[in-house]
Amino acid sequence: MTAQRYDVAVVGGGLAGIAAAIRLADAGATVAMLEGRPRLGGATYSFRRGELTVDTGQHVFLRCYTDYLALLHRLGTADRVELQDRFEVPVLAPGRPVHRLRRTRGLPAPLHLLPALLGYAPLTVTERLRALRAAAALRFVDPDAPASDERSLGEFFAAQHQSPDTVRRLWELVAVSALNVGPDGASLALAARVFRTGLLTSARAGDIGRPRVGLSALHADPAARVLGELGTTVRTRCKVERIARCGTEFLLSTSDGEVPARSVVLAVPHPAAARLVPAGAVEAAQRWAELSATAIVNVHLLYDRPVTEHGFAAAIDSPVQWLFDRTRESGLRSGQYLAVSLSAADALLRRPAAELIAEQRDALAALLPGARGAQLTDAFVTREPRATFRQAPGTRALRPATRTALPGLALAGAWVGTGWPDTMEGAVRSGNAAADAIADHLGSSAENPRSPTHLGGSIMSTARAGASDAEPAR
Repeated sequence: MTAQRYDVAVVGGGLAGIAAAIRLADAGATVAMLEGRPRLGGATYSFRRGELTVDTGQHVFLRCYTDYLALLHRLGTADRVELQDRFEVPVLAPGRPVHRLRRTRGLPAPLHLLPALLGYAPLTVTERLRALRAAAALRFVDPDAPASDERSLGEFFAAQHQSPDTVRRLWELVAVSALNVGPDGASLALAARVFRTGLLTSARAGDIGRPRVGLSALHADPAARVLGELGTTVRTRCKVERIARCGTEFLLSTSDGEVPARSVVLAVPHPAAARLVPAGAVEAAQRWAELSATAIVNVHLLYDRPVTEHGFAAAIDSPVQWLFDRTRESGLRSGQYLAVSLSAADALLRRPAAELIAEQRDALAALLPGARGAQLTDAFVTREPRATFRQAPGTRALRPATRTALPGLALAGAWVGTGWPDTMEGAVRSGNAAADAIADHLGSSAENPRSPTHLGGSIMSTARAGASDAEPAR
């Protein structure tokens, strides 16, 4: 590592770090990105298994993910995702016909979901009517109110007289996959952000998007290319061991040597951030450990023939939660590749892979008639023990602000206090906010020849580029 002095050192090459680095480099800052792993992408990456491209997790997004979609435009990969024309989820259950939960075209929010809830066959008529009342009540839960964060989503559903079957067969379809924890352990504020922004405020906001390529081809590889074109120094396998404040600047000690920088974006998971954050930057960084973590487990099943036409589907009354057809993205040449994504999966981490595979194979056979005579050609399990922070009541007070008490040091990551759940959108929003904080710092420095107006204006122009198709839900 050379002794070049950078305007910004971005520590961490996940989506938050990528968003911050590109935003600042677009504005003219000299940037060094330092990533301890051998690749960029953070939790959204792919690996090779023989001839297959395998994603570590099954990531989807919504039309209301405006910052994430803008980043894809900037990376030049917006054409590598597909976005529904309207929200629609096939819901599978053993012994039942497929039910399609979909919004109605032409109706404004929240009326666009009225026919879907009234016609939701897995619930009784009484349960459907009560679900409508609960949806209406969710619209008035303020996701930014501290009081909302002190309550659990389960408490809210109990107050709205939602039966256990209603919670399990309807609300958990979204809540568990979005928050990676069951309703009784989920923050009402974060749940309200999901339901209000994604489903209840704008008719099109909840339309679901999926990658058409592996996650590394969608995020990491294009980010390395864009950053290279911008002249950014990208160092992988470069672990940051210490960040020290030296006068008005910073010195980062890494496995490759020392890196001097006028400012730092610390965009790593909260356990690493607590170890690296310099003294005096934040109060009680040790409390970040209370954010904890929850797991996601994926069971990958390759069949000798196609067994379903569903690109993705949810399941109820089944060990399956969500299934995804990964055949095209993986490069599989024959048969079909299904991945079952299991959220809130702490209890599954120690179960043998053979048990999980057998359980999901049998469960898919109960849901998909085509799977009953098909043979598995391969099967494996991937586990993400720290997939997200635990999005429980009270976490709002634990999530720090982007700006710290040290001028020139900003925090980024989906765990930072964005008001959003631990999602790709939350990560990108945090990176953008960190870039804005650093731009203010660099622009206000008397030593910097760029004026605050120039630097900030460049960043705002970058944020707007490509966002016109995103249709913000707010």
